[in-house]
Amino acid sequence: MKAFVVEKYGKDGAHAADVPEPAVGDRDVLVRVSAASINPLDKMVRNGEFKQLLKYKRPFVLGHDVAGVVTRVGSAVHGLEVGDEVYARPRDLRIGAFAEFIAIDMDDVAPKPASLTFQEAAAVPLVALAAWQALVDRAHVQPGQKVLIHAGAGGLGSTVIQLARHLGATVATTASADAEKLVRSLGADVVVDYTKEDFSKVLSGYDVVLDSLGGANLEKSLTVLKPGGLAISVVGPPDAAFAKQLGAPSFLGLVMSVLSRKIRKRARALGVRYEFLFMRADGSQLRKLGALYDSGKLHPVVDSTFPFDRTLEALAYVEQGRTKAGKVVVSMAPDND
Repeated sequence: MKAFVVEKYGKDGAHAADVPEPAVGDRDVLVRVSAASINPLDKMVRNGEFKQLLKYKRPFVLGHDVAGVVTRVGSAVHGLEVGDEVYARPRDLRIGAFAEFIAIDMDDVAPKPASLTFQEAAAVPLVALAAWQALVDRAHVQPGQKVLIHAGAGGLGSTVIQLARHLGATVATTASADAEKLVRSLGADVVVDYTKEDFSKVLSGYDVVLDSLGGANLEKSLTVLKPGGLAISVVGPPDAAFAKQLGAPSFLGLVMSVLSRKIRKRARALGVRYEFLFMRADGSQLRKLGALYDSGKLHPVVDSTFPFDRTLEALAYVEQGRTKAGKVVVSMAPDND
């Protein structure tokens, strides 16, 4: 089958190849890929940024988001059948959405929301799971709380805004003036134009901040939290809990603690908290999220769609920061569902 694989780590490490169709384990479903989407995580994995923790055996197929049709089921699979339309964020070490077929553990798969096309559904899993795990699992956001979401027009930000509003929060976001209409339509109550204003000078008393930029942006985010507030970053620095999540050796947990020591110390000095979030695959959460998409509470934001044979161009498009809003999708059939 045709696929885009990582042969070596680095910017030029991914290329098109013919590879064997994946083996299907007892708990796996084989999915014929209809569409996939691009995430910053694809670049990070391609470049080997997590190679000490995620030990992929090269060459491996890249791609973390997929929507398609089940073509085969393992002997222990239940609740899924051949012909089912599904979507998933396959678990780490089992990724491979940039291919004609992918084998996925049944626990990572959920029925595709009926209201979404394959292309729209492919834009959802990773960012929707990250949003859910940040706001529901970690922050336990309640109605009336104040949530700041950075980069609100991005793939993650545009999803988190919608979920935060659904949870009853007052939502602030950073975005350019060009994106203000979009983020307000998604549910943002307060929009800070990051090209003209410093959000840390105009916002205060927030319960939760979701950071996707890191560095100085994360440090300033701590200052807008009220006492006891929580800053969650999806770009790091990683903490010991991340190593534990991946089942890494204890010494790597110590390394992660050192990497995040500065930001954790700063958070403690301000009376707030810091956590790193590396989302995990979860088909049961995708089922809950699918219901929110079908009810109209959430909807995907798609920037552009590339045909499958231009997957590397789609990766470059995202990497170069050319995305205006939402996700970039790769489709096996760009002109139809």
